[in-house]
Amino acid sequence: MLSGPWILTVFAAGGPTSEGDLAAARAQMGFSLAWHIVVACLGVGLPALTLLAEWYGIRTGNPAHRLLARRWARAMGVLFAVGAVSGTILSFELGLLWPGLMGRFGQVIGLPFALEGIAFFVEAIFLGIYLYAWDRLPPRRHLLTGVPIVVAGTLSAFFVVCANAWMNQPRGFTLHDGKVTEVDPWAAMLNPASPPQTVHMILAAFMVSSFLTASVYAVALLRGRRDTYHRTGFFLPFALGALVAPFQIYVGDWAARFLADHQPTKLAAIEGVYRTGGHVPLTIGGIAGEHGLRYGLEIPSGLSLLVGYRTGTVVQGLDRVAVARRPPVTPVHWAFDLMVAAGFFLLALGVWLLWQWWRSRRRGGAPATPRLFLALAALGGPAAVIALECGWTVTELGRQPWIVWGVMSVRDAVNPAPGLMAGLWLVLVVYAAMTVATVYVLRRLARVTPVPRAPREEDVTGYPVV
Repeated sequence: MLSGPWILTVFAAGGPTSEGDLAAARAQMGFSLAWHIVVACLGVGLPALTLLAEWYGIRTGNPAHRLLARRWARAMGVLFAVGAVSGTILSFELGLLWPGLMGRFGQVIGLPFALEGIAFFVEAIFLGIYLYAWDRLPPRRHLLTGVPIVVAGTLSAFFVVCANAWMNQPRGFTLHDGKVTEVDPWAAMLNPASPPQTVHMILAAFMVSSFLTASVYAVALLRGRRDTYHRTGFFLPFALGALVAPFQIYVGDWAARFLADHQPTKLAAIEGVYRTGGHVPLTIGGIAGEHGLRYGLEIPSGLSLLVGYRTGTVVQGLDRVAVARRPPVTPVHWAFDLMVAAGFFLLALGVWLLWQWWRSRRRGGAPATPRLFLALAALGGPAAVIALECGWTVTELGRQPWIVWGVMSVRDAVNPAPGLMAGLWLVLVVYAAMTVATVYVLRRLARVTPVPRAPREEDVTGYPVV
């Protein structure tokens, strides 16, 4: 599903520039990738949710559960097609907008893109089998045909994020007089940034898919649709998202510590650290000033404690970097704070559900879901998307002005030809049309098959809404 190099985000806010075409190229690529990344995450996580629902339907024999899996499978097919289109657009944008990058380093980062292409075709083949064979194979065999979809989608995410990780930690080549020599594609792909970035992204894909899907059914439950179909449609994906959330927060901490050792300038921009030293406070909010963040909430020695588990840990500041090579502090800092806030909001929802489940076990009943919980759960999907977009904003804006960290700037990679602004307007029109068409088709598919009316005794497996 990740059928294009969406990882090469270069936002317009990357630094002051008077060249309109450079800003247009950044905006076009940034907008395209911000749109595609949501669909790409659904391509990774939704197949797993569909198989989970189908397995649950086979286990219970409940037609509502099987219908849930079938509807999600149809949505999966639509989103796969849309992701293929947006990925193709990104492939053209990569060559048209950033020929300096691909002309010099294409041989270095070509391997993960080639492997991603193989994973994409495997995913496409088995998706076709899975959709076509729904009524043509025994249920358990049909379930097995969906396993390669999940594996291929996850591998696809892994390969393209490895390419982005290389942009943050370039390896596997030597530069002699501006020419790339001694290329080692495997060393480039499996660079030091690959482990934290790939794990962080794959978990994010499962969280976005889970909480977005659950939010749809949370709205339905709030509107009084309390049948088994809608309850299962909420609890299955929400439970998966809640399970992933604590692991994602741990991996996020791992990724931040990685930055402290390998990209300290990015960490300094994330936290608004202007001066190198110990006992550095952790600042929440604030606006970048000439010498530091203003109007933020400071926790004394908080950042030093998080980075090195000691309040005296030295944290490198922006004073070690020339002003022209500093990332934009305010947007990077705020994007990071929003990502963390959204992540802990989703974690809190999962803890709430676990508490309700524990209380119900003690009372011998089914877990209740208060309307306030459902209302907040309905916001969980948008919150997961916000966390996703903010996370990639931190990753890409925090690397500015470099497109390849310390090796090539965004300005040196952009296409020098005029007229890039026209491409930006064309992309905006195309993606607006795709958004409308995708939403329309998904809504139509949701009404194709009516929800079966379950026997009264069946509802003992469900969960009451109070």
